[in-house]
Amino acid sequence: MTAEKNDKPLVPALSRGAHILDMVGDEPDALTLAELSRRMGVAKSSVHSLCATLQELGLLRRNSDQTFAIGPHVMRWSRAFSRRSDVAAEFARIWDENTSELQGATITLSVPDGKEVVYVGARNSNRTPWFQFRVGTRLPMAFTATGYAMMSRMTDSEIRLRFRDGLPDPMTPFSPKNLEEIMVHVRLARERGYSREEQGVCEGMICFGAPVLNAQNAVIAGVAVSLPIDDMTEEYETAVVATLRQIAATISQRLGADIDS
Repeated sequence: MTAEKNDKPLVPALSRGAHILDMVGDEPDALTLAELSRRMGVAKSSVHSLCATLQELGLLRRNSDQTFAIGPHVMRWSRAFSRRSDVAAEFARIWDENTSELQGATITLSVPDGKEVVYVGARNSNRTPWFQFRVGTRLPMAFTATGYAMMSRMTDSEIRLRFRDGLPDPMTPFSPKNLEEIMVHVRLARERGYSREEQGVCEGMICFGAPVLNAQNAVIAGVAVSLPIDDMTEEYETAVVATLRQIAATISQRLGADIDS
C-alpha cells in the first residue's frame, strides 16, 4: 500500500528548523534573526526560539555581527553521507569485475547502524527468489554475515556493550539465541578473515561476509555473498570466499586502507 502524500508538515517546528538551515546554508554569514523572521513570515520570537535550539544542538552558529552560519554538528551528517556514498560507489564499480565464481550468487554491501546493518548496495540472484535484498533494508547485526564481519574488527567489550539490552527476536530457528553464540561467530570470523552464517537470516540460505575498511583501517561496511545452502560444496565455498575477500580488499584499497597483499 502506498501512503498518501500529506502536504502539511507532521512537525511544523522541525520543518521550520530545516528551512532555517537551508536558508543559512544558501547565504552563510548574511542572514540575521530579523531577516529570517521576515523571509519566513514567522514572529521574531518564534524564530529566536528555533535558532536558539539549533545553536544548542550545534547545527547553527551565531556570528559576532549577529548573522548566522551552519554549525559544526552538520559535518557529522556530511561525513556519514560521504562514507556511505563513497563505499557504495566503489562497490557498484567492481561488483561485476572478476566475479565469475559468483554466478548465481546474491552480492550485497551494508553499513553498520547501531545494532543493525543497512543495505546500501545489492545485486540479487534468481537463485534465492525467496529472499531479496533491497537498498535501505535493515537487518539485525546479530544474525548477518556482514554483521559478524564488521564485529570481527571490534573488541569483545564493544560488542557486549552494543548488545547490553539483549538480542532481537530470532529470524529463523537457526538465529543465535544468546550473545555467546554471536561471539563464536565473531571469533571464527577473526581467525578466518571472513564470516560464515548459515540460515540465521533466511532458511535455506548461506552467507559469507568480509569487512570493508577506510583510510584509517577502521571498518565502515561489509560485503556479503548469499547462496542456496544446497548449492554449497567445499570447493565452491573456497572459490566464493576467495572472490569475496578480493572484492572487499579492492574496495578497501580504493578507500585508502592499508591492505596486506
